[in-house]
Amino acid sequence: MLDKIGIAKRIAQEVKSGYYVNLGIGIPTLVANYVPEGMEVEFQSENGVLGMGPFPFDGEEDPDIINAGKQTITTLPGASFFDSATSFGMIRGQHVDLTILGAMEVSENGDIANWKIPGKMVKGMGGAMDLVASAENIIVAMMHTNRAGESKLLKRCSLPLTGVNCINKIVTNLAVLEVTDKGFKLLERAPGVSVEEIQKATEGTLIVAGDIPEMSI
Repeated sequence: MLDKIGIAKRIAQEVKSGYYVNLGIGIPTLVANYVPEGMEVEFQSENGVLGMGPFPFDGEEDPDIINAGKQTITTLPGASFFDSATSFGMIRGQHVDLTILGAMEVSENGDIANWKIPGKMVKGMGGAMDLVASAENIIVAMMHTNRAGESKLLKRCSLPLTGVNCINKIVTNLAVLEVTDKGFKLLERAPGVSVEEIQKATEGTLIVAGDIPEMSI
């Protein structure tokens, strides 16, 4: 079973040299720490940063340089800063090659809910709706179940939707899954996790074809 860092490390394997990548708040922000050395990737944050690097070491934080989640970040040589209109022009203009988001729920047909729990305070909608409406390649980083042990990979989302039929791939603490028109296709198992455990933790349709390899981190 993976922790949040393990999920980020596995998603980093999906990043290719030359990509422009948007990182959502939460687990996705960790991905920048684990991109292989020498790979040229431009990480974008919707608050107006292009060229994010790994998180700073303790004591080296600059409070003026933050990501969309208000966390202090580092920037790489050649990084640029711009206003939110330019940032969302980049997103809506489909200039981002890969979007990595967190989620509270994902349905078997690729719907995502990640911005609101009814009755709880919402600080803001953020840019997730723009991202899922514009991006063609979206990976979700999430825990497979909630704190009560209930599945977050569902037949239908119960929370207000962020986007419809838009998710391509999901990496959880238990598995890597591809969203298909027939349900969640199991691609890889987390170390030490069985197919049966994944099936039990997945409410939506789970497609298992042949031997499922254990993921390499």
